[in-house]
Amino acid sequence: MFRNRTPGLESPADRPFDVRSHFAAGLAWLRDGYAVYHQRRALLGLNDAMLKDLGISRIDALQEGSKPFWRA
Repeated sequence: MFRNRTPGLESPADRPFDVRSHFAAGLAWLRDGYAVYHQRRALLGLNDAMLKDLGISRIDALQEGSKPFWRA
């Protein structure tokens, strides 16, 4: 008849699926990935003097710049 429930503890089956929050999270992930993509492309465009100012070698810049946006 009645379910014995502890307040604040819901099972995933009790919560409704919220499409908007999942869609918003997906858009945020894409927005962040787009920013990472542009930062990595900008890193590839720096000359050796600029990379030296940042303390990054050309090899490190090439390795970081060649990663896809979804990899950390």
